Amino acid sequence: MPLTDTPIAVAMSGGVDSSVVAALLKREGFQVVGLTMQLWNQRRLPELVPETGATGRCCSLDDVYDARFVASQLDIPYYVVNFEERFEEQVVKPFVSDYLAGRTPIPCTLCNNFIKFDQFLEMADGVGAEKIATGHYARVSYNEATGRYEMRTGADQSKDQTYFLFGLTQQQLARTLFPLGHMTKPEVRKLAEQLGLPVAQKNDSQEICFVPNGDYAAFIEAYFREQDIDASQTEGEIVDTAGRVLGRHQGTHHYTVGQRRGLRIAAREPLYVIATEPASQRVIVGAGADLHRSSLIATDVNWVSIAPVLEPRTAEVKIRNKHVPAKATLVPTDTATRVRVEFEEPQRAITPGQAAVFYSGDLVLGGGWIAHAGTN
Repeated sequence: MPLTDTPIAVAMSGGVDSSVVAALLKREGFQVVGLTMQLWNQRRLPELVPETGATGRCCSLDDVYDARFVASQLDIPYYVVNFEERFEEQVVKPFVSDYLAGRTPIPCTLCNNFIKFDQFLEMADGVGAEKIATGHYARVSYNEATGRYEMRTGADQSKDQTYFLFGLTQQQLARTLFPLGHMTKPEVRKLAEQLGLPVAQKNDSQEICFVPNGDYAAFIEAYFREQDIDASQTEGEIVDTAGRVLGRHQGTHHYTVGQRRGLRIAAREPLYVIATEPASQRVIVGAGADLHRSSLIATDVNWVSIAPVLEPRTAEVKIRNKHVPAKATLVPTDTATRVRVEFEEPQRAITPGQAAVFYSGDLVLGGGWIAHAGTN
């Protein structure tokens, strides 16, 4: 029987997943409190909003309305908490800084690490909730033998979100429920219909909440204008791997490793961005073969389901969310939070700023931020 006298705080985004979570827990007899985090002022930088309107991004005003409506339908307490200042400091500013430093950031992971599973737990404490629940597609269980909570991939591999959750700590996992982890997306939508939820067929969010048109470079330039920052400081040369100047660019934030389009360089063979050098403001381009690397260094590693690795061990490693995990060896360095990853086969477009997440089958071992790639 559920502990009906112990509230569970549900992170309600206004989408079908979190709405189903709230409805399921309510049906099972739990006291449910719906909480929505207001993260970004949607009226900022209006020049970025497409003429057709900003659709498909998370955490919009429409999402708040939908979450409130579902909470009212379920007859559960509901609160909206403003975290805009914290979100800008912990997510937006690092996002801009990373691009200017030649990295390609993952703002959703930063949001999970510093807002959704950090500040949200504090919000849960405020309403007397010992546990939180979200609509992420992941699974958590407790291993009696190791004394650790373990995170595993969601049953629906096409929706698995563990790549974005590698930063969760044991303390956070101990208090987190992922009720949809064993379900597929079609099953969730069917259940939403059965539960009579008005968001059953609502489209999933695709864009980052503060980038309404999906154009990261345009956001950075608009943010610069708002903050009175001179964007010309990011301009520089486009060079090939031998250092020959092929052209100029208007900012390193327009480029990411593996990019082919938008280079505006005439060449006999296709050229790709191989790297960016923020110190010299150079963008380095080369052939497709130049993108392959056999190793990387991951820093700020968080060991999720296992104790820190002290000896080399094999794993499967994802270097992007949609990347098929590649076989590799994790080699510890002088600190438990810095790991060298040596792949069995070279991988294409290993990108600084992205995450390297380590798996053993469906078990999430840990993950860290890609600092730089090795040789090809």
